[in-house]
Parts: sequence; C-alpha cells; structure tokens
Amino acid sequence: MPMTAKQAVTSPDETEIMRLFDDWNEALKSLDPARVAALYAPDAILLPTVSNRVRHNTAEIEDYFVRFLAKAPVGRIHESNIRLMGDVAVHSGIYVFRMTREAGTGDVPARFSFVYQRIGGAWKIVEHHSSYMPERGAW
Repeated sequence: MPMTAKQAVTSPDETEIMRLFDDWNEALKSLDPARVAALYAPDAILLPTVSNRVRHNTAEIEDYFVRFLAKAPVGRIHESNIRLMGDVAVHSGIYVFRMTREAGTGDVPARFSFVYQRIGGAWKIVEHHSSYMPERGAW
C-alpha cells in the first residue's frame, strides 16, 4: 500500500530509520531468534504483541522470538511516523503481519513503536511496543 504524503520519507535520516524496520523484518524472515534479538540493545524493553510478559534484556527478547518466529511472520508497514531527536529516533504507526505457518490467520494489524538509540555508531532498538488493534478491521 503506498504511503500518503504525511507518511512519505522526507530526509536521508528518515530513510535510514525506515530501513531499520526492513532489517528487523528480514531478521524475522530468517526465523533465527538470536538474529532478531541482536537488533536490540542489551537492556532493551520489549512489550510484545502475543505475550503478557514484558521482556527486559537480550535473553528474554530472544526467548519471545522463539515462539513468535514459529508462526513465520512477515510484516509490512501500513502507517509510518518517524521522529528524529539526535541519537534517538522514534518510529511508530501500524504494521500488519501475515503468519505464514498459521492457516486461516489472515492479516493481523497491530500498533507499533520502536525507539532507537545510536550506540557505538549503530542504531539499536531500546524500546519496542507492539499491540493488537482494538478492533480488527477498524484500520
């Protein structure tokens, strides 16, 4: 789905932040929980979509992705909002997942917020919140 003018990427920095989602989505497609967890800072916080347990570090985040990747999710962004604040960036909006190993699941829309921090020259996820949309089909 094409982005609206409000959602259009307008700077090289925003393009770089948008690419971080692509990197994360490619890591999901690898089905390797360690590869996904490596994108997060060691003390990152994950408020995941399909678990009630907050994850507080690399080991806990990797554990979450063991189960989530078993569904073979593929994500795409439906709405994207990027804010840049020096060495911190916030990327929020709506993404949609297709669970390719779950017959009949269809598209699963969710809200997301990634907070990135440049650590040692590389962007790392320091906060990630994801939650189902309150009403399916309302987006």
